[in-house]
Amino acid sequence: MEILKHFSDRRKIRFPLLSDVDSKVIRAFGIFNEAVPATNAFYGIPHPVTFLTDRAGRVKSKYFEEDYRERQTLAGLLAKDYNVSPGAARETPQAKHVKLATAASSATVRGGQRMLLSVEVEMPKGFHVYAPGTEGYVAIDWSMNASDAWKAHAVSYPKSRILYMKAIDEKVPVYEGKLRLIRDITLGPDKAVRAALTASNELVVEGTLRYQTCDDRICYPPEKVPVKWTLALERHDSERVPNELRRPARQ
Repeated sequence: MEILKHFSDRRKIRFPLLSDVDSKVIRAFGIFNEAVPATNAFYGIPHPVTFLTDRAGRVKSKYFEEDYRERQTLAGLLAKDYNVSPGAARETPQAKHVKLATAASSATVRGGQRMLLSVEVEMPKGFHVYAPGTEGYVAIDWSMNASDAWKAHAVSYPKSRILYMKAIDEKVPVYEGKLRLIRDITLGPDKAVRAALTASNELVVEGTLRYQTCDDRICYPPEKVPVKWTLALERHDSERVPNELRRPARQ
């Protein structure tokens, strides 16, 4: 408890932190890491997992991580589970026929962190873009630039609707109105992220959005629009508590 109090006071954390005496809570949740020997300094740590609960305390979602150094942001989890729009690092790229906005689940990142990026597309009334799975047209596609500073995960596409084009007797999957695409990226280790920083110490994550818009009469040429997210790098907190609060080394 003293270690947690020292940390929360220093970081100005105002919500309660749990001191899990004898690992009772993580054992009850089934996440006690049995693979760590009792003689190891890390004995008693849990498997990394985030639980989302409702107001009654019922677990609604579980997000497990293979590596304790890779954690998803809370804003990213809320965007996935509750369709909350991420609002950090927001930009509005210029595009033809549609309005674009990019955002991230956090404006400040750390090495190893898993975070969510989004691309929002707003189309005028009567316009549509093609969804993945269409044939003969260019489906909307979001690619990411290759970098040692991040690893891009798959894009999550919302459900499309089938549009019947009477003039040519075709049925195609499309999006209309407002569309939000989301995907996770996992940042590399601190060293790789620092190597990719700009002169102003910012990490610029870049990609490309490709799409083709059509209205009731015309299908316009496909477009490629650069998209980016400008993020600030924050170092991991490596400050240790005073010697008198540290746990004794295991024999």
